[in-house]
Amino acid sequence: MDLFKETPETLEQIGALITTQEIKQQPNLWQEAFNNHNDQRKKIEQFIATIVETEKGKKIRVIFTGAGTSAYVGDSITPYLNHKGNTADFIFESIPTTNIVSNPYDYLQTEVPTILVSFARSGNSPESVATVKLAKQLVKKLYQITITCARDGQLALEAVGDTNNLLLLMPEKSNDLGFAMTGSFTCMLLSALLIFDTSSMDEKQLFAQQAIRMGEEVITRESEIEKLLDGSVDRIAYLGSGSLAGLTREAQLKVLELTAGKTATIFDSSIGFRHGPKSFVNEKTLVFVFVTNDSYTRKYDLDIAEEIKADKIAARIITLDVEGKDNFSGQRFTYSTGKELPEAYLVLPYVLFAQTIAIHSSLKVNNTPDTPSATGTVNRVVKGVKIYDYHD
Repeated sequence: MDLFKETPETLEQIGALITTQEIKQQPNLWQEAFNNHNDQRKKIEQFIATIVETEKGKKIRVIFTGAGTSAYVGDSITPYLNHKGNTADFIFESIPTTNIVSNPYDYLQTEVPTILVSFARSGNSPESVATVKLAKQLVKKLYQITITCARDGQLALEAVGDTNNLLLLMPEKSNDLGFAMTGSFTCMLLSALLIFDTSSMDEKQLFAQQAIRMGEEVITRESEIEKLLDGSVDRIAYLGSGSLAGLTREAQLKVLELTAGKTATIFDSSIGFRHGPKSFVNEKTLVFVFVTNDSYTRKYDLDIAEEIKADKIAARIITLDVEGKDNFSGQRFTYSTGKELPEAYLVLPYVLFAQTIAIHSSLKVNNTPDTPSATGTVNRVVKGVKIYDYHD
């Protein structure tokens, strides 16, 4: 079924209307997010510059944080920023709110100036709110950037009027109504890259435009993507390196969420998969390898793809890539553009592909993507978290 071309009535009948529309609209949202950044660029640059000047001579921690998918934004950009960000002034780290809340003494440093970058779709997750409270309590020199999709969420409301907290609202339609985060993840990721990537604005515009074209290509090639799930596949593995290793967590989570666990999933780095996790692969396993454009790292991505192909166990192994000097000898999903795209920007069109796999996987197991958790044990905004007061 070509979901991106179906009528709303049909999509509603199969419980996929919201999620389908929210996946499909992302290339347009990326353009809107880029435009929003451009409009606010001077304000953003001034905020960052003031912190650097205030903390002159000190290394400033930049902690990217969030829960679940929001945490994977940080995982997907930190490796790239550790060589393309301002490493003279900043140390970039990705730490989930779920880690900080339970073990603040392991992750928050009282004497080190810190920019807490909170990623949040709703801004109401208990752990996200609690992390901000803990950071204010424990870090003497705390600055914040709140990147959220909900202007009426608690994190956004708390940022209003706080001169040490830069509030950046994502495009309105990125506040996904569906269960799974899609446009919220990609818009927050792009916005964070635009803030901290030291590439020129012209280069970042080129990166955004290429990502948009690649995203549009996924939409037009949906039927080709759906066919990858043909047969008795009931396991999916995602592999990648660097920022794309961070993306593997989000890619597998989408399948896990939308199928309500009916399709088994795993993620790992391209090199790490050999060290035990490759035992996951059987004759019903579909393996995807996110291949980078970097010529050095690409060799490792291709090596694991060739190795799994040679094992002759997996039902299918597919590389996601842009044509390069070296390419996989087996089945490939190759984008027609994007040769200049760095790894962190490749996350955008690659995750749109993964979201498309996830929604079709959901329908394949007779689930409803818009409301995949029939038992209600997993919710759009997490429930049941008890937050305890922290005392030194």
